[in-house]
Amino acid sequence: MTDHGMNKNDASIPHSVWPADWLRTAEREAADSLGLTLYELMQRAGDAAFQVARAAYPHSQRWLVLCGHGNNGGDGYVVARLAQAAGIEVTLLALESDKPLPEEAQAAREAWLGAGGEIHAPHTPLPETCDLIIDALLGTGFSQAPRENIATLIEHANQHRAPVVALDIPSGLLAQTGGAPGAVIHAAHTVTFIALKPGLLTGRARDVVGRLHYHALGLEAWLVGQQAPYARFDATQLSRWLRPRRAGSHKGDNGKLVIIGGDHGTAGAIRMTGEAALRAGAGLVRVLTRAENIAPLVTARPELMVHELTSDALDASLEWADVVVIGPGLGQQEWGKSALAKVRQCDKPMLWDADALNLLAIAPDTSHNRILTPHPGEAARLLNRSVAEIESDRLLSARELAQRYGGCVVLKGAGTVVTGPQDECGIIDVGNPGMGTGGMGDVLSGIIGALLAQGLNPYDAACAGGVAHGAAADALAQRFGTRGMLATDLFSTLYRFVNPDIDTDQNHD
Repeated sequence: MTDHGMNKNDASIPHSVWPADWLRTAEREAADSLGLTLYELMQRAGDAAFQVARAAYPHSQRWLVLCGHGNNGGDGYVVARLAQAAGIEVTLLALESDKPLPEEAQAAREAWLGAGGEIHAPHTPLPETCDLIIDALLGTGFSQAPRENIATLIEHANQHRAPVVALDIPSGLLAQTGGAPGAVIHAAHTVTFIALKPGLLTGRARDVVGRLHYHALGLEAWLVGQQAPYARFDATQLSRWLRPRRAGSHKGDNGKLVIIGGDHGTAGAIRMTGEAALRAGAGLVRVLTRAENIAPLVTARPELMVHELTSDALDASLEWADVVVIGPGLGQQEWGKSALAKVRQCDKPMLWDADALNLLAIAPDTSHNRILTPHPGEAARLLNRSVAEIESDRLLSARELAQRYGGCVVLKGAGTVVTGPQDECGIIDVGNPGMGTGGMGDVLSGIIGALLAQGLNPYDAACAGGVAHGAAADALAQRFGTRGMLATDLFSTLYRFVNPDIDTDQNHD
């Protein structure tokens, strides 16, 4: 019943993202500052979730509410009471514990019972006739795999025909990392409260969150005064990075970019990077590659200046260029190694991708004039870890890559993470499963390289490039679907997103 093919989040989702552990103390501070009790916030959260569930499924008449033994469960009791008062038939299952409920959750439980509600044991079979499930089992404080009894309940909910609306976060998903070390609810909708958490945007989030909704519970004014350590980036922000060009600008103003790669059999990679750079607005793009690639590349894209990669050509190009991109199709043989050895000595802004990263893992160094763009497999090699370890905490992995290798890091994947030299951290909240195909990373390298050549600082170029790349793919997916999307298909929509000042409505169709 879920729809995860596209990122169709609620338009009210904020761009500030907060650590999950921060929220636990901030929630009380915010409530106190406004003269509210935590129970009043719980009432607001339950009401917000009820309104979303009712709007999303207006014809549902039999709800199953699953309540945990914490404040997330308290939100569930509020939803159950409101639903019952609206004439909905409610079945409520609650986890059992030797420990007392938190004060606010206990009050919500008593209010449910006082309204005539019943509480069933968690091992009670889920009613087949229910047409909506409310997940209030595990909240944002959860940090490990669910215990067996909870995991069983989660699996039964996932197997049920009814869609799930999750409160704050799908149970089993880690709010800080987006990891899911065990069973996890697959929600059709998730209603999150007060602050946006990183785990809702990256890692397993895209698979299990469904459509994301946000409610500040009346704490908007208090949040404005806080400084969020993470940012969420989407297509609505492209105009902050990509300003209209001066009427008198010329190709020399728009940056000179050299791209190095395309060993035997990989001309396609370097061609896609080169064309992506042109489509993203680079003024002049020079490609250094194998001699046999020259004619095919010039034939396919005559705007590229293509030369054989020789020592002299590389020296001249590094002197000529404003920005260097190396790695697409580079290979790991002596041809690629010798080129990378010379590029290592360059002090101009650079982007390293693909085999440049694999060679970097073999011979590590630190450089602060460089953007690294690894996918999880390359990140695993760079940090000498497993892919599963990288994916279990993508924010931490990106930070560790930046600390070890310097510069900016773009950790690609569902919920791409970008880190900057001043400890900036952003999550790219665009993109779709159609991008899981060969060549997408080559296109991204060209886009970021072009924006770097046009004068954006490395972090902004990485963020803007990631957003434009994903947004172009989303425009295609919205029109044609995700299966069968090719990396070069992005060229038909990319120009619309690197020109955000032109016909904004079309840019988001």
